[in-house]
Amino acid sequence: MANIKKTKGVIGILTGGGDVPGLNPAIRAVTIRALREGYKVIGFRRGWAGPIEIIREKGADNSQCYMELTEEIVNRAGRTGGTFLHTSRTRPSHVKKDDVPDHLKDTYQDEVNDLTPEVLKNLDYLGIDYLIPIGGDDTLSYGVHLYKQGVKVVAIPKTMDNDVPGTDYCIGFSTCVSRTIELTNNLRTSAGSHERIMVLEVFGRYAGFTAMLPTMAGAANRCVIPEYKFNMEHLTELLVHDRNKNPSRYSIVLVSEGAMFEGGEMVFESETADAYGHRKLGGIGDLVSSEIKRLSARFNNGRQVNVINQRLGYMVRSGNPDAIDSIVPMAYGNLALDLILHGVHGRLVVLKNGRYDNMPLDVVTSTKKLVNVEQFYNTERLRPYYKSFEMKPLFIMTSEME
Repeated sequence: MANIKKTKGVIGILTGGGDVPGLNPAIRAVTIRALREGYKVIGFRRGWAGPIEIIREKGADNSQCYMELTEEIVNRAGRTGGTFLHTSRTRPSHVKKDDVPDHLKDTYQDEVNDLTPEVLKNLDYLGIDYLIPIGGDDTLSYGVHLYKQGVKVVAIPKTMDNDVPGTDYCIGFSTCVSRTIELTNNLRTSAGSHERIMVLEVFGRYAGFTAMLPTMAGAANRCVIPEYKFNMEHLTELLVHDRNKNPSRYSIVLVSEGAMFEGGEMVFESETADAYGHRKLGGIGDLVSSEIKRLSARFNNGRQVNVINQRLGYMVRSGNPDAIDSIVPMAYGNLALDLILHGVHGRLVVLKNGRYDNMPLDVVTSTKKLVNVEQFYNTERLRPYYKSFEMKPLFIMTSEME
């Protein structure tokens, strides 16, 4: 057992997967509340990588694996974007042979290794009573796995795609939408100056929320999303029409990175997959742009329309959190502590229809959260429906298929 002073208990916290604004406010909220309630807080570095790389030997330097959190540390970082604990896409149950920590290579020699036994030993070594992972469905799915192994887990949903099941809101989504609107509006000057159609590729592997909400807010004329395979000629016709009726002679479409046109599949940057089996998406915007340019003359009296093509990428997930991604993480962190103080675990803190709540943790792996195309997406107009907002939550599209 590590040399840790006696306290009310020890809480571990980590951030996994992609970075988003709002992670540091969540870490801050958990830490400050926990310390004031008499707990000690351990922050694991680099997501699930930290818990597998700990060396359980007296005098070992584990400073790259975890750190004790204080109010001074979290206050300094709490107003900033990203995660000061760092992050990774490590999946301890599926660690490739080359990625096994050096001190474990003699024990784990398969091509893919399950290091869960080491995680469990390391949590016990540090005296962790409760574990709070902050992440998307991949990061949290391993949290579900640990919970089934007896670890007391309380999870916080984070992903700018907003597609963690069970909750209407995930940390990072509001800032992503805000950045997308801002960047799109900035790029309008180029699109208008050159009288072009503008194609902007945005994040969204399986769910189109990050394209839908900015379009609904007026940032774009059209959007194409993973949940519906679109017709390329139809999209081009709509965009040419939008451009020609615009006094500034331009139009805009947001393209989810996971979007697919009829007869096509997802477009990947490479064949290399991460530990969760996901290949890196990217390039659908390029294909859509070239096809729009090729087809445009058909709908523009024989004259081809040039295209501006931009991948917004990490620009929408960087920088400081907006107001919602400062407030919601604070509430989520305190909700997690409320559960811990009542001895409750195996839960996911959530927002449901505008109210903070919690759900069984295994909701993360038992269902999918996608755009309800029939209810929210106009497949003829390739944009959101602008109707039936009464009694809808802030971001319109809830976590259930209604």
